[in-house]
Amino acid sequence: MSVTGRPDADEFGTATASATATAGPGTGPHAGPDRRDPGAGTVAGTVAGAGPATCPAPSPPAPGTGPATAPAVASPSTSSGGRSRRSSGRSSARGRLGAGLVEVPRVPYRDPKAAVLTDPEVPEAKRFCSGCGKEVGRARDGRPGRVEGFCPHCGHHYSFTPKLAPGEVLHDQYEVLGCLAHGGLGWIYLAADHAVSDRWVVLKGLLDSGDADAMAAAMAERRFLAEVEHPNIVKIHNFVRHADRRSGELVDYIVMEYVGGTSVKDMIKAVRADGTGRRSLPVAQAIAYALEVLPALGYLHGVGLLYCDFKPDNVIQTEEQLKLIDLGAVRRVDDRRSPIYGTIGYQAPEIGAVGPSVASDLYTVGRALAVMSFPFDFRDAHRESLPSARDEPLLARHDSFHRFLRRATHRDPEQRFGSAEEMAEQLTGVLREVLAQQDDVPRPGASRLFTPERRVPGAEGVPDPRAAAAGLPVPQVDAADPAAGFLATATTGDADQLVAALRAAPVPTVEVRLQVVRALIGADRVPEAEEELADLAGAGSRFDPDDPRVPAHDDWRPGWYRGLAALARGRAGLARAAFERVRDVLPGEAAPKLAVGVAAELDGDPEAAAACYRVVWRTDHAYVGAAFGLARVLPVAAGRDAAVEVLHSVPETSSHHVAAQVAAVRVQAGGTHADVVAAGARLAGLELDVARRVGLTAEVLAAALASLPADGPVPVGRLLDCEWSESGLRSGLERCYRQLARLADTAEERIALVDRANAVRPRTLV
Repeated sequence: MSVTGRPDADEFGTATASATATAGPGTGPHAGPDRRDPGAGTVAGTVAGAGPATCPAPSPPAPGTGPATAPAVASPSTSSGGRSRRSSGRSSARGRLGAGLVEVPRVPYRDPKAAVLTDPEVPEAKRFCSGCGKEVGRARDGRPGRVEGFCPHCGHHYSFTPKLAPGEVLHDQYEVLGCLAHGGLGWIYLAADHAVSDRWVVLKGLLDSGDADAMAAAMAERRFLAEVEHPNIVKIHNFVRHADRRSGELVDYIVMEYVGGTSVKDMIKAVRADGTGRRSLPVAQAIAYALEVLPALGYLHGVGLLYCDFKPDNVIQTEEQLKLIDLGAVRRVDDRRSPIYGTIGYQAPEIGAVGPSVASDLYTVGRALAVMSFPFDFRDAHRESLPSARDEPLLARHDSFHRFLRRATHRDPEQRFGSAEEMAEQLTGVLREVLAQQDDVPRPGASRLFTPERRVPGAEGVPDPRAAAAGLPVPQVDAADPAAGFLATATTGDADQLVAALRAAPVPTVEVRLQVVRALIGADRVPEAEEELADLAGAGSRFDPDDPRVPAHDDWRPGWYRGLAALARGRAGLARAAFERVRDVLPGEAAPKLAVGVAAELDGDPEAAAACYRVVWRTDHAYVGAAFGLARVLPVAAGRDAAVEVLHSVPETSSHHVAAQVAAVRVQAGGTHADVVAAGARLAGLELDVARRVGLTAEVLAAALASLPADGPVPVGRLLDCEWSESGLRSGLERCYRQLARLADTAEERIALVDRANAVRPRTLV
């Protein structure tokens, strides 16, 4: 299979390519040369983004419609109540997309008739022969290029004139109003459907009636689109055949829903036209658009279809809904003979060798998301790569977004996301992080892959590695595993007994073996856990999809447990590397970032630890371990105030709120005179049991006593009902130690506390 590209840069920098093949039947993908009009915009039922340069500019929005990110039009109602109807009951100028997390400008309404081209013509720069792909219809010797003729290179007939005229009626039903745009397979027309209350529809014909591949693509669109039913995919109403008014030749047309709106491509162009040309869509808006499209692609994949040519040109926003348009490149998953269409800069690199797949479809989404989010030479220097974080500030600012794009556009299809659903799940997590970073408002979301934190280390001192490993989240049990029911009953408080019970499972599935590893780590039998993991890794090299005992190549869970095992043994560097690999696979999950933060802290890298803890805590306040971790590492770089602020942000509804306040008291007590005063005030407002309050009071008073100047004036005022003087603080400390002695559980503790009380009591003259 060979892949040929025919670049045609426009204001946005897009180019079109096709995959061609000479393989025989059954030997692999078969594709003919690209017959589509390069760069003209593959548009179905839309005004924006596809027309030639002569397309009239969009009308300004009607009063009261609010702001919009780009000039646009909106769809009329497709109900039977008449045409040119505005949707009712909606007054807001903004809507929410991307799992309801992102507010985006609604596209204002525009009368579809205003989008009809007054002088429809394909620009000369976009005229190519559908036979050989070379330029045709170009100006020569001061004379304009011909819109019809024969290719001087191969003799193939070409025509770029509209086949339908205003007023022409097809199928005794569809009256043509005029041309909307020139798409990848020919002219696109606006028509009125007289059989259904004069609703607006779009007619899509062929680029060249003598073009066999273009005809085949249109027929393919007919077959597939009849099966497609999804709210985010353009709706096909009918298929009609109509005689050309000049030649009498029968031409096929697809009748589809009119989707009036703005293409995402045009939004980007509008943004970049306003300024230096380096601006892009806000990253949250770009992610929201991708999240709206992924379910549509997932639907296609679920019915055995591949989209093949996803790009910003083919996404239309109408009001507050996104529509996937132009299904001319759609093919069945098992199709190995039809032409393959794609676009340079978006098309996956393996297309020429193995043909399209679900993985290649998801690759195009990753590439399109990058193009929407930041400017880069995606069709040349970075045709199959991304800029580095050093070269693109957005990627440096949003590390999880960068990791997401790297996985989505990995050169190896096996390393990409496995499904549109998985991709959307991780992208939603990334979006939550991005939004939280923008406004410091948490965007929590429950994980379907990990449990919550099992235990939260304290905020003082570096945590014990084994305790840290025991507190981190662990993967949820796979409900699809054959042994999931058995695992639900295999519970015991003793780790060694649990290991024995798990090893007696009827079928040692991957899930059972991973639970054995978890139990071994919990029983402090880490070497055995590592042996089990090594055996799993060996089995993975012999993967059999029908064998539940063998992990899939993309199963990240063994790597997670390798990280836990290494952490439990105090090998923080190895643990960190293992967790980083999981983080690359699951960029939208909080648990891997939390684990990397813990490992980095134990590895002596407080800055890296702080970065991970900060992202997790800022996004989701359910991960209190991230707040405590951030408080532990922040004083090194940011001072006590920052650590106290983090601890103070643990919500009152959290079961760890009091522990966070106690930790904040201790952090403040180790600071300046003002810090100690603040610590006393914070402690006075806490509801604690007697022993805990007296013990913490003693800590604050001891810190205050140590902070008294050797010479100079003594602070005035009171601290926790004690006079702020050496005598007053010593008297208060003595009372605390004697009260703690009365509460002590053992004689040894009681004696030690009495001794401390005697040692700290104020000196008196007898």
